[in-house]
Amino acid sequence: MINWFINISLIILFSGTISSFTNTNREKGNRGYHVKVGDNVENIKFNLLDGSTIELADLKGKVVVLQFTASWCSVCRREMPVLEKEVWQKYRDQDLILIGIDLDEPPEKVKRFVEKMNTTYPISLDPGGEIFQKFAYEGSGVTRNVVIDKKGRIAYLTRLFEREEFDNLKEKIEELISE
Repeated sequence: MINWFINISLIILFSGTISSFTNTNREKGNRGYHVKVGDNVENIKFNLLDGSTIELADLKGKVVVLQFTASWCSVCRREMPVLEKEVWQKYRDQDLILIGIDLDEPPEKVKRFVEKMNTTYPISLDPGGEIFQKFAYEGSGVTRNVVIDKKGRIAYLTRLFEREEFDNLKEKIEELISE
């Protein structure tokens, strides 16, 4: 009986260790994404904060930047004003659209958040994280950007807000706009 209990305990302990190891490596290896550069992106319908809708299929021929955010995310709060100034204001008249995607928050809260952040780019609601989970694993961190080329393929992925990576994102956007 004691051997049985020890064997079951070891199996449970070992299973938890493998699960933890797998989740950690999944996050480190691809930063929580289950998509990669070069993947085609399926059509997505965005329900914007202003009540309108946009479909990704209607944006072919434009460079699309999807910025995943949430009001409770401190890194998102640092990134949003920079995206507004250095991406949206600079490129919005050059075949680019930036869509902020707020992860699973009620519209009233998102409206207050956008006003406080003083951003003007379109914001989509993402109840239940359905859009987020098309790109990243559930439970992965929210601060991330997906750059989609004019043909609908993923061209660049970011995670968190680091200046060097952000500058590379801008270079990629410039390259894609000029194609």
